[in-house]
Amino acid sequence: MGTEVGEMVLLAAFIHGFVLSVGLILPIGMQNGFILTQGALHHRWSRSLPAVVTASVCDTLLIALAVIGVSTVALQFTWLRLTFGTIGIGFLAFMGWATWREKPEGKTDDTVSTTWTTKRQIGFASSVSLLNPHALIDTFMVIGGSAAAYADWPERITFGVASVAVSWLWFTGLSIVGHVVGKVVLRTSSLRTINRVSAAMMWASAIYLAHIIYAFQ
Repeated sequence: MGTEVGEMVLLAAFIHGFVLSVGLILPIGMQNGFILTQGALHHRWSRSLPAVVTASVCDTLLIALAVIGVSTVALQFTWLRLTFGTIGIGFLAFMGWATWREKPEGKTDDTVSTTWTTKRQIGFASSVSLLNPHALIDTFMVIGGSAAAYADWPERITFGVASVAVSWLWFTGLSIVGHVVGKVVLRTSSLRTINRVSAAMMWASAIYLAHIIYAFQ
């Protein structure tokens, strides 16, 4: 009986982590928009994997820190929040400017040739994952706070594993959807619009991050 009860508790923790993470990751924010766009831009889906894997690994790291409670302690240091926040604001502002100015390269068949190299995908995916105020708040506050409700480590780890699984499955699926849709609708003109919208989202996130930093002082 004890074993069955233990298994039920672990199952409940897994379902809790899975459902909570699905609810947090569904909105199309900057991180999801980037993965979706990368899936659409590349002629081969596999070339968008650097962005998918990087975003998933970053989420895994943040969730792990949240589950074990390290993130909550780190956020108590004002200088650390200010340092990461300032770096995030500067990076988002610069990337927004660069994305706004970027000109899509059309080909004879009116499709788009991508300029997102593996290095650039990894760098940008890391930034929108680790410096994104929404992602940090969702992970550290919501997931970390929910994980703290489990006193036993097996339950807490199971909760974290479910949250990590959602990130890997979601980003992979999102890039596949972007790739399929991109073959049909993505053209040079629409890519220019996507760039402008992405730039605006980056600038808005930089402003919001500045607000968050000021509010926590």
